[in-house]
Amino acid sequence: MPKIAAYFSLATLPLDREAEKPLHRQLYEKLQKEILEGRLPPGTRLPPTRALATELSLSRNTVGRAYEQLVDEGYLESKIGSGTRVTQTLPEQMLSVPGNDPATYIEEKPVVKKDVKLSKRGEAVVNAKGYYWGSGEARAFSPALPALDAFPYKVWEKCLHQSLRQLNTNHLGYQDVMGFWGLREELSNYLKVARGVRCNPEQIMITGGTQQALELITSLLVDEGDEVWVENPSFSGIQVVLQSQLAKLVPVSVDSEGLVVDEGIEKAESARMVYISPSHQYPLGVTMSLTRRLKLLQWAQEQTTWIIEDDYDSEYRYEGYPLAALQGLDTSGQVIYLGTFSKIIAPTLRIGYIVVPQELIEPIKAARRIRDRGQNLLVQIALANFIKEGHFARHIRRMRALYVKRQKLLIQEINKEGQDVLTVEPHAAGLHLIAWFKKPNSTINEVTLSQRLLQKDIDAPPLSRFAFNDLGRQGLLLGYSAPEHEIIAAARMLRIVLAEMQEQQ
Repeated sequence: MPKIAAYFSLATLPLDREAEKPLHRQLYEKLQKEILEGRLPPGTRLPPTRALATELSLSRNTVGRAYEQLVDEGYLESKIGSGTRVTQTLPEQMLSVPGNDPATYIEEKPVVKKDVKLSKRGEAVVNAKGYYWGSGEARAFSPALPALDAFPYKVWEKCLHQSLRQLNTNHLGYQDVMGFWGLREELSNYLKVARGVRCNPEQIMITGGTQQALELITSLLVDEGDEVWVENPSFSGIQVVLQSQLAKLVPVSVDSEGLVVDEGIEKAESARMVYISPSHQYPLGVTMSLTRRLKLLQWAQEQTTWIIEDDYDSEYRYEGYPLAALQGLDTSGQVIYLGTFSKIIAPTLRIGYIVVPQELIEPIKAARRIRDRGQNLLVQIALANFIKEGHFARHIRRMRALYVKRQKLLIQEINKEGQDVLTVEPHAAGLHLIAWFKKPNSTINEVTLSQRLLQKDIDAPPLSRFAFNDLGRQGLLLGYSAPEHEIIAAARMLRIVLAEMQEQQ
């Protein structure tokens, strides 16, 4: 078997064969410039003289003369057995000559300010406000992350190795935009049993998480100016997506029974779409009552309004069984069901899914094709194995026990360290709690407190970040997925910050 070259090709170096300057000198200068401007970094192996001569249609002697001069001047080093490489340290004489500092060879492009004409949607994307990503790091009290310290590394490694062994040539081409069939089968089986979802594998599309799913659906179904009900407060990701689609957001209140359907009908009876998280409302955590669910479904059927059901963390319920999905009650195909593995396993998997109503399957396929051709196949196969072999169910059971423990610890520490400002109560589901301000007219502002905590590397977003207007009550979202020692340390730092803010008043 012929050896594969272990060096960079330089076949694109421009040489002027009509110029008076000798070719060996031209080649020397071109290579010197590539080194000085960093395109041939230290340690880069250059082609052998014979190979480069062939690439550039030069004589081997011409290439040899250029290499020899660069070696003599310290730009290249040549060793038997390792070939010719760019030297690790540029020659001292070059660094000391005025005007020859290698930095001066790097062209700094001036910043040119000019008006860029964006489309209406482009302007809307740029100007969309309010999305909360979280820090992305595993730290207290981030409400956007699962317990990353409990990620099942060994099992996941095993599943990844299995996925590699399962690959064949048919997997190496472009895949079905709906996703890997094996994963869709496993998801369909799981959702029917665990969530009461009505679906088959043909209806499931694998996405890069909830955010991609939301953008895909809304771009397909929402026109500029269309009214869309959004829970108030709500997941800020949907707010940004709808702003970018130029939709008209209609905030609808949430009370102890969930979305106030009557209010939505009064504000926008002919709305095009509704976004809702009925099983565990984000961020308040309430569950939508059966009466409200049935009323919403009846209205949606009469108005042919689409409902996006975001079931982002329904597996984490600590009392009784997880509640059945709204989609399972839908008999008219108005509900588009979304799920994600970001909160169950880890966001880095970038795996979410949509349960698509039958009449939307072909349109959503077409919309997906012009964006991308699907998610990483290896990860999809590994996840299918993870579910099929029972690791997923075991992982959920372990995590439920862990989160019960950490929620209790969070409540204990916040109620101990929250001074006379904050109080927090247990909840039967989810990955975060709301630390409510004890006094509605507290002189300490939730936004300022959140910012001060962030300066201490503590992620505790204010409730107002997710609301469309003043909710009349202040609070912080506190996740309890961080390790126990971090929860304790963060609660103590909270006490210190609160004391400092009280002293400054």
